[in-house]
Amino acid sequence: MDKNDDKKIRYTTINIDGVKYRTLLTEKFKKRVPYVETNLNIMRAFIPGTIVEVFVKEGKKVKEGDTLLILEAMKMRNLVQAPYSGSIKKLYVNSGDLVSKNQALVEME
Repeated sequence: MDKNDDKKIRYTTINIDGVKYRTLLTEKFKKRVPYVETNLNIMRAFIPGTIVEVFVKEGKKVKEGDTLLILEAMKMRNLVQAPYSGSIKKLYVNSGDLVSKNQALVEME
């Protein structure tokens, strides 16, 4: 590749930690979904299903391992448990609600 070939290529500049790099980003890369850090305080449905029973209310204190609700999916009942001790900040679902994958169920603090 000689110097003239370099001028035909359209480079893009990317900034990583304050350093500019010349690169050939693909259209697929430019249209990607940006990474969003997971909020560990919000429990989300890992599979679509139905909320069978909710055991907590907003403001209730819970201990690590306490069952918050039951999510029924594919004829199996899944216990959603508190990952740490804290209190229930917000409930996003009620008994009988249909939920989709990654839908927020409970927020803790």
